[in-house]
Amino acid sequence: MDSGKIIERARAILSTPWTEWPIAAAEPATVGGLYGGYIAILAALPAIAAFIKGSLIGSSAFGITVRMPIGYGIGEMLLRYILTLVLAYVVALVINALAPTFDGQKNTTQALKTVAYAWTAYWVAGMAVIVPWLGWLVALLGGIYSIYLLYLGLPHTMKCPPHKAAAYTALSVIIAIVLGWIISIAIGSFFAAAALGGGAMSGMQITGSDGSSVSVDRNSALGKLAAMGQQTAQAGKQLDAAQKSGDSAAQQAAMGKMMGAVSGTSGSVEALAPDQIKAFLPDSLGSLKRTSISARRNNAMGMQVSDATAEYGSDGSQHITLEVTDTGGAKGFVALAAAMAPEEEKQADHGYEKTYTSDGNIVHEAWDTQSRSGEYSVVLGQRFTVKASGNVDSIDQLKQAVASIDLAKLESMRDAGVKSD
Repeated sequence: MDSGKIIERARAILSTPWTEWPIAAAEPATVGGLYGGYIAILAALPAIAAFIKGSLIGSSAFGITVRMPIGYGIGEMLLRYILTLVLAYVVALVINALAPTFDGQKNTTQALKTVAYAWTAYWVAGMAVIVPWLGWLVALLGGIYSIYLLYLGLPHTMKCPPHKAAAYTALSVIIAIVLGWIISIAIGSFFAAAALGGGAMSGMQITGSDGSSVSVDRNSALGKLAAMGQQTAQAGKQLDAAQKSGDSAAQQAAMGKMMGAVSGTSGSVEALAPDQIKAFLPDSLGSLKRTSISARRNNAMGMQVSDATAEYGSDGSQHITLEVTDTGGAKGFVALAAAMAPEEEKQADHGYEKTYTSDGNIVHEAWDTQSRSGEYSVVLGQRFTVKASGNVDSIDQLKQAVASIDLAKLESMRDAGVKSD
C-alpha cells in the first residue's frame, strides 16, 4: 500500500479531474487492488472523524456536552466503515448494470474504479464533521462535488457518450439512494437535480474518450462546481512545486491555497483570531449573566475555522448558549450552500422547525413548546454563523440573543483574512 500514491491520486482527482479521469480509466486494476490500495483508506476518514466528534469532542447544547461512550463509538465507527465498503461495491454493480442503457460498456472493475474516485470528495469532506455546526455543510458539498466527479468520469471509465453522462449520473445516484445509507449523497443529488436537469448549455466543454463533447452552462450549479475545479488546478500546481521543494512552510501555504480553491475561494483565508471573535459575545443577555466564555481557532489541512462560545444563566431555569463561528477557509462552501439552500418548514404537536432565507442570509429556527427549548441561528456574509440555543420563555429571547451581537460589524468582516492569489 503506497500512501504517497493514494494522496497523489486523491489530490489529482479533486483538483484536475478532467485530465486525471482519462489516466485513471486507462490504468490496469483489480477489485482487490482498488479496495486495498485506495477505497479502504479513504473510506475510513469520515468514519474516524465521526468517532472523534461523537466520542472524544462531543456535542454541546444548553451548556451540556454529550459524548458517546468509547466502546459504543468504536462499534458505530466499524459499522459505518463496513457499510461504506459494502455500499461502494453495490453502487458499482448498479453503475455496471446501467452501462448498456446509456450506450456504455459493462466492466465491473471500471465501475468500482468510478465509485472509488468519484467518492473521493465525499470521503475527504466527511472529515469536516469535526467542525462545529457547519461540518455537515462541508460534508454535504463534498457529496455534491462527488456527483460532479461521477459525471466527469463516466464517459471515460464506462465509455458512455458525454451527452448521456448527465442522465447516467442522475439515475445511478437515485438508485444508490434507494439502496444505500449515504445521507450526504442523497442530499447532494437533490441539489444536483437542477444542474443535471437541463436548461441552456453554453461555455464549458466536457470531452469524452471518443473525442465528442457536451457543453455546460457556467451559471448552473454544475457549472459553478466545474469552476471550483478549475480554480483548484492552479493551486494544485503550486502544491506540487512546494512538495518538491521540501519547504514545510511553503507546503503549508500551498495546502491553504489548495483548500481555498476547493472550497470556492480565490485564495487562502485566515479565520479571525480567538480574541477577535470572542469580543463579539456580550457580558449579559438581559437578566442572564455570562457564566463562562471560550474561544479557539483550528487549522486542518490548511483550512482555518474559529469559534467562540458563551454560557448565560440565572438563578432560575433559564439558560442560553451563544456561539459565533468564523468558517474561514470553508467560506466558499458556505457561499455555495447559501445559493442552493432549500426553504422548508416542519410543524409538530409541540413545536416547529424551519429554514429560510432573509436578506440573503440562511436562517434556521426550531422551538419546542413543551420543553420550552430551541435554537435560532443565522449565517452572515456567507461566512459567519451566530447561534443561540437554550431553555427560555420563547423563541423571541433566542432571537434577541442573536441580535445582541453587533451583526452588522461581524458581517462587514466577511473579507477579513482573505488572501487573493
